[in-house]
Amino acid sequence: MIDAQSLKKIQERKVQWEQTTLKKTLEIMPERQPKFVSLSNRPVKVLYTPLDIAEMDYNEDLGFPGEYPFTRGIHATMHRGRLWTMRQFAGFGTAEDTNRRFHYLLSQGQMGLSVAFDLPTLMGYDSDHPLSRGEVGREGVAIDTLEDMEILFKGIPLDQISTSMTINGPAIVLLAMYLAVAEKQGVPPAQLRGTLQADILKEYIAQREWICPPEPAMRILTDIIVYCTRHMPRWNSISISGYHIREAGSTAVQELAFTLYDGLTYVDYGIQAGLEVDEFAPRLSFFFNAHNDFFEEIAKYRAARRIWARELKRRYNPKNPRSLMLRFHTQTAGCSATAQQPLNNIIRTTIQALAAVLGGTQSLHTNSYDETLALPTEEAVTIALRTQQIIAYESEVTNTVDPLGGSYYLERLTNEMEEATYDYFKKLDALGGMIPAIHQGFPQKEIQEAAYTYQKQIENKEKIIVGVNEFVAKEETPIKILKIDPEVEKKQLERLENVKKRRDPIKHEAALERLRAAAKGKENLVPPVLEAVKAYATVGEICDVFREVFGIYRDPGFF
Repeated sequence: MIDAQSLKKIQERKVQWEQTTLKKTLEIMPERQPKFVSLSNRPVKVLYTPLDIAEMDYNEDLGFPGEYPFTRGIHATMHRGRLWTMRQFAGFGTAEDTNRRFHYLLSQGQMGLSVAFDLPTLMGYDSDHPLSRGEVGREGVAIDTLEDMEILFKGIPLDQISTSMTINGPAIVLLAMYLAVAEKQGVPPAQLRGTLQADILKEYIAQREWICPPEPAMRILTDIIVYCTRHMPRWNSISISGYHIREAGSTAVQELAFTLYDGLTYVDYGIQAGLEVDEFAPRLSFFFNAHNDFFEEIAKYRAARRIWARELKRRYNPKNPRSLMLRFHTQTAGCSATAQQPLNNIIRTTIQALAAVLGGTQSLHTNSYDETLALPTEEAVTIALRTQQIIAYESEVTNTVDPLGGSYYLERLTNEMEEATYDYFKKLDALGGMIPAIHQGFPQKEIQEAAYTYQKQIENKEKIIVGVNEFVAKEETPIKILKIDPEVEKKQLERLENVKKRRDPIKHEAALERLRAAAKGKENLVPPVLEAVKAYATVGEICDVFREVFGIYRDPGFF
């Protein structure tokens, strides 16, 4: 980026600075710690100069916003033209409870809905399953049948709102329920906007919520991608999630590498299913974590766009430029929030949200300060939403595109993130791809080691967590938290029982039998799941068909 003669002069001047000004300063005032590293343990130098980005080619490595390789953003004007979508992840208790929260958030200026499902739903079990006892409606909304979904979106026009659903193993079932609700509202699939998380590979890597083994799970996911491509052109068929990989304890580089490699795996499967890359790649989206290391997170997002653009171009040579654009949602780091001094989480969330915005996110969820203790109260979720709004309307950070672009430190860090990601790509390739790597426990072990290292750093006070291992309060002031009434589970069980009594048993059994036959065959699974949902088959009944046909997956327990 700078001519050789100028770089030589900078190098000479830098050596002089190190031997004089810097040396004298260190003699008087030594640095606070022996070494400085990023949150992901990457060394950080005392100073960055043009020498650190001497090999960069502006046009090839940075370019301009809205143009390949999209390092500086996927749109020419970014947030000058349109702000990110402000979503608050919401779901608790019954469908009625969450529906009220949805209406409240929309009234406060939220731009899109993001549904949190309870643990039984995430695991593909009904509320009356023995394993669901005590968990119904606790960490998200309980959804058993189409009737729950109808109540969840009551009074919310699905042709006017975008909806993100964080669901993985049973994603095909919840997608079918959403389609059925839309049909009852008179909204055709082609008008629906939103995102299905559905990223099943990261379940085996990090989150551990699955229905069946990886190979048939990939068949289900590919069917979702094909169906959405052909019938739901405005819908993101999958949100490829690094968020949960980071929450499991990974470094920023591991989050980036495993997530992008998962995405490339999904592209391969889509092409093997008969789709052209330009048919479905523009509707793939990503979901990243925003942690505390401000510059590392921004570099991660910029590197993600560049790597994705380069790999899609190199591997598949798409004709549509949109196929090269990495679009992503961000959520602030739940794993960084503390139960101690919970109001401190507001500050952490603000820093993380600002990094996401400066990194060019397309949508954002800000965690509430009380989420380490319980599901968020209305007051806490409002503060979280206001955090986004203040960044958007008062901070002026959206006035120019990629305002930190050109920073010697940030550009070097972006390059380092890219290089480290490709190192992981080589290791995954050598193992035969992501699914063989999962069976061998490679990504799981990498994350476990990173999580262990970070925990030891906290215990040794190499990393300071305010209120936890330093600046500890002798007495904590209690805060109000949201408590889920035990009556929630009772009400949900009663509704589920009533639905089972009212549904047409012949239609219900025929729909499940058709699904069973489809699972044993090769037809796309979305239409038979949609038929079963309309017959008021439950989430658990449909997932049990998958368990019966495809088998049950047990975590091999790599340590």
